Amino acid sequence: MTTITAMDDVSERQHKIGGELSSQDASTPVVKEDKSSDAAAKLLIWLSPAFPVGSFAFSHGLEWAVQAGQVRNVATVIAWLDALLEYGGLRNDAIFAAHAWHAAMVRDARALIEVNELALAMAGSKERYLETTAQGNAFVTIIREAWRAQDFDWGIASVRGDVAYPVAVGLTGAAHEISRHEMLRCFVLAQVQNLVSAVIRLSVIGHTDGQHAIASLLPAIGRLVLVAETATLDDIGGAAFQSDIAALRHETQYSRLFRS
Repeated sequence: MTTITAMDDVSERQHKIGGELSSQDASTPVVKEDKSSDAAAKLLIWLSPAFPVGSFAFSHGLEWAVQAGQVRNVATVIAWLDALLEYGGLRNDAIFAAHAWHAAMVRDARALIEVNELALAMAGSKERYLETTAQGNAFVTIIREAWRAQDFDWGIASVRGDVAYPVAVGLTGAAHEISRHEMLRCFVLAQVQNLVSAVIRLSVIGHTDGQHAIASLLPAIGRLVLVAETATLDDIGGAAFQSDIAALRHETQYSRLFRS
């Protein structure tokens, strides 16, 4: 009579499993490609501070607000950025990005041109115009050289001239078949993170408070993404007057680190 030990049973099962695995076609992938992961990786790269669009050089008028004492601690940083998300430039940029994405998806050249022209026209000062076009044009250049897609070339050929930053991001997201929701969420978050970084470099808050500010603003970011997905171009506007005035006054600020 044969006695089967526990070790013999384990060995037999391992042999059986190994045989089943070896009998599978080696060319058959075990895990299917996750397109959502690929999209997330692209967004992380494109909207990273390391992506060469020069985002570190712009403060959206915050530098003047800091000098004027309007932004002086973490509470005022959160309040200022929350206003931009609810009533200011960050809200408009999200809507522009959403419409650029949609126009590119349906290959509507006229709509894409209209969105870009309106985005440029809504830059309320010389430096705000520089902020959106410098980053937008740089974004287009890098995408064309390193992340090219057929629909991207079509979109840029349609727009011509200066490209507003949110339009460049929306067009690129559509060209690479990234969902509008994910594109918007990452774009708005990146905008907020860049402005928090600017305030940190102006020595108003430290890195821990910076992270506290970003965490506190996540609900507002989520709300804006939902608004931008359904907003029309008639919903473009603003009531963040202090931010707009700060951007204007920054042009003549004597000592400064940033270009806006």
